[in-house]
Amino acid sequence: MSIKNAFYAQSGGVTAVINASAAGVIETARRHGDKIGTVYAGRNGIIGALSEDLIDTSLESAADIAALKHTPSGAFGSCRYKLKSVDTHKEQYERLIEVFKAHNIGYFFYNGGGDSADTCYKVAQLSETMGYPIQAIHVPKTVDNDLPITDCCPGFGSVAKYVATSIREAGYDVASMAKTSTKVFILEVMGRHAGWITAACGLAAEAEGEGPHILLFPEIEFDEAAFLAKVKATVEKYDHCVIGVSEGIKNKDGKFLSETGLKDAFGHSQLGGVAPTIAQLIKDKLGYKYHWAVADYLQRAARHIASKTDVEQAYALGKAAVEAALAGKNSVMPAIRRLSDAPYQWDIVDAPLSEVANVEKFMPRDFITADGFHITDACRRYLSPLIEGEDFPPFKHGLPHYVRLQNQSVAKKLPEFKV
Repeated sequence: MSIKNAFYAQSGGVTAVINASAAGVIETARRHGDKIGTVYAGRNGIIGALSEDLIDTSLESAADIAALKHTPSGAFGSCRYKLKSVDTHKEQYERLIEVFKAHNIGYFFYNGGGDSADTCYKVAQLSETMGYPIQAIHVPKTVDNDLPITDCCPGFGSVAKYVATSIREAGYDVASMAKTSTKVFILEVMGRHAGWITAACGLAAEAEGEGPHILLFPEIEFDEAAFLAKVKATVEKYDHCVIGVSEGIKNKDGKFLSETGLKDAFGHSQLGGVAPTIAQLIKDKLGYKYHWAVADYLQRAARHIASKTDVEQAYALGKAAVEAALAGKNSVMPAIRRLSDAPYQWDIVDAPLSEVANVEKFMPRDFITADGFHITDACRRYLSPLIEGEDFPPFKHGLPHYVRLQNQSVAKKLPEFKV
């Protein structure tokens, strides 16, 4: 039997460590050259497979592939594109098979979150639905930390470290100016339905009076009166108030406070900025001077302050994905299993994609205080190990030095296909 090539691609919002997973996939495949041929990367995710826009990673040096471990964002380009069902869009799957056949691809590694797991699950079923032999393994990634089964998701630990650091530093700033200037600081972080990143802000509050004093989670209905009372009491007690808020908080009607009315490519509501909305509410009702910030892309691209735990897990899961394929597995996702909190110990298990795709993991209620405005000790025990350790990138001329790959395209063999 001939040696099959592999397809690897990145999907969804990128992270500080998704390229570490790419390095794990490519380096492990290279070590098994007697079983896996060339790793072709899809330019811009699954779109690269549909459009036959493949990148030959064998042309990249070992040093540059290794450098992916300390380089943020998506080295091969990402996308927000979800395959439709085979019943309604059979031509997409026929096209995938054509591309896979043309380039002798028998392994499919898709690196992403919940929607990406759905795409990988559909590709994994090609052998059953359309008779093409393929082994599809999902490599988990999402800063939202909302994939089921896995203890945590690569990308989250580094975002958690960044937002906890940022809100602590901003908290020191506002505390020093509160007597004559700003009373309230608000940091908006990512998290549409799950408040894991907001919860990570809470790690900064280790002592009495330290910010953040208030956290607003998507899992807790926003109560304007209770919130304003909490802000007022906090300012009266500490002379200032630091707030961490998720982009996805909702009112009593279940509507996002920051919903713009637009939709993204996955069909999700596009969210505006909830921080200025909250800030204006405080100004109008309480009269306090405020400042706000939106972490936005900064939080997920911050490789300079990545969690060492996160980097190690991202690489290990990329490696495990290839090993799973070599073991003959299909339609699975390597997942992290927590063995203990202190010391933090973990291993990797297989999660069936049928139980991962389109399933979101929310914050447990016992991770949020009874009043809904902060994290509990149980949440702190869960989060703390995930931000542990430093793994600084190399610096050059005072700035982080990241790699840019050649990303040379493979010659196309098929007619164009409209994506």
